Parts: sequence; C-alpha cells; structure tokens
Amino acid sequence: MNDAMSALDGHLSGLAAALVPYRRTAERLAGWGTQLAWTLATGGRLLAAGNGGSAAEAQHLTAELVGKLRDDREPYSAIALHAETSSLTAIGNDYGYDEVFARQVRAHGRENDILLLMSTSGTSTNLLRAVEAAREVGVRCWAFTGPAPNPLAEVCDDVLAVPSPDSQVVQELHLVSLHLLCEYVDEALPLVRQLPRTAAPRQRRVEFTGRLPGGADAPALAAAGSGPGINRHALNGHGANGHGANGHGGNGHGSSRRGCPS
Repeated sequence: MNDAMSALDGHLSGLAAALVPYRRTAERLAGWGTQLAWTLATGGRLLAAGNGGSAAEAQHLTAELVGKLRDDREPYSAIALHAETSSLTAIGNDYGYDEVFARQVRAHGRENDILLLMSTSGTSTNLLRAVEAAREVGVRCWAFTGPAPNPLAEVCDDVLAVPSPDSQVVQELHLVSLHLLCEYVDEALPLVRQLPRTAAPRQRRVEFTGRLPGGADAPALAAAGSGPGINRHALNGHGANGHGANGHGGNGHGSSRRGCPS
C-alpha cells in the first residue's frame, strides 16, 4: 500500500508542478480555436499525427471534430494520418518510416489547412518530415510537445509546449489541451459563420535549408516573410485550396522518457 501511495503521490506531484506554467502556455488555445473554427467552417481541413501515445491523442482530437465534443453540430474534416493503416504501411514499406506522414500531407493537404503534430520529445523525424511537406503545399503547422526548445517546436508556426520532464504528464496535459481546443472551436463557430469568407493574410513561412536529424546535420532554418499582423503566437485565419507535389526520405524517430513512445 505504501508503494502504491508513493507512486500515486509522485505522479500527482509531477502533474501539480506542471499545472501553473501550463496554464500560461494554454492561454494560446483560445486563439487556436478561433483559427481552427475559421478553417473548418470555410471548407478547410485539420490533419493530425503522432507516434505511440501521441498517435492515440491525435486520433482522439480528430474524432471530436468529425463527431462532436458535447453539443450536436455539423461534422468537420479532420484526418488522423497514422490511422490510415494501409497508406501508412505501404508508404513505410516503399519509402521508409520517415515518410509515412509527409507523403500523406502532400496527398491531402491544401493551402491554409492546418497540420497539428503531437510529440512528447519533439524529435521524431517523421513529424519533422511532415512539416517539411506541409511547407511545400502551404499547410500551417502547429505542435503539442514536451518542454521547449525542441526541433519540432522550432519549425512549426506555433507550439504548445508542456513544461514537464515526465512524458506521462506531458501526454495528460496534451489531452486536456485537445479538449480545450475543441471547446474553443465550438465557442467560435457561431461568430465565424457570420463573418465574410475572405482570404486572410498568410502566416510566416519557415523553410528547411539543411538536413533533418537522423542524417548528419540538424535542420538549419530560415524565416521567409510574413503577412501583416501575423507572428509566431498570433496567427490569422483562412480559406482553402491547392495541392503539392511528391517526395521521399529516410528513417528514424524520437523517444519519450516514460509511457508510450511518441
């Protein structure tokens, strides 16, 4: 019993320690919810992906959007890329595991769609490749990660980084975050439906100018341009259209400290 209580108290202490700094980080979710509501209500799509436990959470998010969080509403287009098992295994077999999400982003992503990637480590190469593919087709990139800085946080347009060294705590607060994100989407939808559907300024773009981790070099990044009023933590939101080309890559992924790898 003492061992059981020690494990419980230890886990809850780690969760409690992360809550105060997480609350400040999670304030950006209201803005994300408005942007995502605009994207979905104007015919755009959310693509989501992760590895291990983060894959389960990304799929949880898309289920809430295609189904519902609480109140009934129309379904919205949201795809969990790792749940496309035939595509995932075919791409992994033919092009390598690093490309399992990137190739699907090139297939499904349209300009101004949103790609949301979930990772406790922020180092998974297949997620970094997906960001590279998103840049090619004009898809915006968000991430839920563990503590920043990390490679995924650096290359995405915006990030919610949970400030805990424990991957279990990170995943638990990612679950809270996706529920909050869906709540903010539902809150924003009535207003979004009343707005004129004009295109908004494009966000800052980030381009890969070096090799990704898993090769010899870390990615070198260069910022290229931004729309008026846009910055890393206050993006603006959008229309729908356009497709990109194809491309392939190598191998590798990140790890987490405890719990499911992601």
